[in-house]
Amino acid sequence: MMIREQCTCPLEVVHDIIKGKWKTMIIYQLKDGNTSLAQLERDIDQITQKMLLQHLKELISSGIVDKIKTEGYPLHVDYFLTERGRRLLDAVLIMQEIGIDYMVERGQTELLDRKGIPYPQKVGNSPFMIPIL
Repeated sequence: MMIREQCTCPLEVVHDIIKGKWKTMIIYQLKDGNTSLAQLERDIDQITQKMLLQHLKELISSGIVDKIKTEGYPLHVDYFLTERGRRLLDAVLIMQEIGIDYMVERGQTELLDRKGIPYPQKVGNSPFMIPIL
């Protein structure tokens, strides 16, 4: 990961930190606390271990994620969001809501249903939405 040294806007720095297909999903999966590498790999569809480790390394180097190593055999490592990472999680959650709205507007709810992600339902042709709980 390359974070530019000179920028015209702080958003460029944030973009450099989170760019990539998987980083926002990793941040989202860490929302509930310490998580093992194996659990992250199970929770993120289609990510390879190599890509997961690369993105975790980059998120650690930018202060978004950190890890705890447990001594002994087998070695156990848990990953967690730092304070900066928890702040970034707030933005990721808003991004997810926007993605859900976009998918619902286009009738693309199969994935949401399959993953058990709640979303608002349209009532007839009305723009009124009823949230599914």
